[in-house]
Amino acid sequence: MNAALQIPLDPLSPADRYLTTALELIQRLRTDEAAHILAASRLVADALIAERTVHVFGTGHSHMLAEELFYRAGGLVNVSPLLFEGLMLHASAPLSTSLERLTGLADALLLDHPIANGDVLIVASNSGSNAVTSELVQRVMAEGISVIALTSLKHATSPAARPSALPRLHELATVVIDNGGCVGDAAVDITGIDQRVSSTSTVIGAAILNAVMAEAIQLAVNAGGAPPDIYESSNTSSGDATNLKFTSKGGPV
Repeated sequence: MNAALQIPLDPLSPADRYLTTALELIQRLRTDEAAHILAASRLVADALIAERTVHVFGTGHSHMLAEELFYRAGGLVNVSPLLFEGLMLHASAPLSTSLERLTGLADALLLDHPIANGDVLIVASNSGSNAVTSELVQRVMAEGISVIALTSLKHATSPAARPSALPRLHELATVVIDNGGCVGDAAVDITGIDQRVSSTSTVIGAAILNAVMAEAIQLAVNAGGAPPDIYESSNTSSGDATNLKFTSKGGPV
């Protein structure tokens, strides 16, 4: 190994401060959020045992958390991400922002992506304040469907948060997992500018989701039913053959 690569980061450097913050937030999940992670895992396990579907939704950058669980090496086959291109950022970020605040859009999304009784819905939203998120959760919970929320309670309850006429995500969901992020998500101060940089919600959100899935899969296996279908990495020698068994049954292509 190159000797230069073994030199640790300066503990005062922005890179080290970001990584330290991320590690502290991960550690916080093991203590402050343990009960919520277990509660979410039980909801997912119940859906798996009943051979139902785990749906995942997020807008803007949070849509990456829906993709994190989709067609993933070591991930559940029975995951259905609710992905709508207009709510992503690559085509038009301003349009995405406008659409996630648009009332009524959730109804159209649910017509195109039905969520049935016995399924579970995971929703990621750092602010928890956008209309499409709140309305989506309200609609499915009115049908008796459980919702797991990933959000920042510091942001959602802060006076600095953008006002919302609708209840926020943490006020609606069955189980709420707080990612612990700061108001505005960006976590690192930079000398010479007055804005923080480097958000934490994606890395912590991905950690939460993978922890919940691991626990839920073990719970489902312990229940004694058929083991849940799991994708294998397509970059292993047996991956394509393993995954073809699932995609040929109507899974993701």
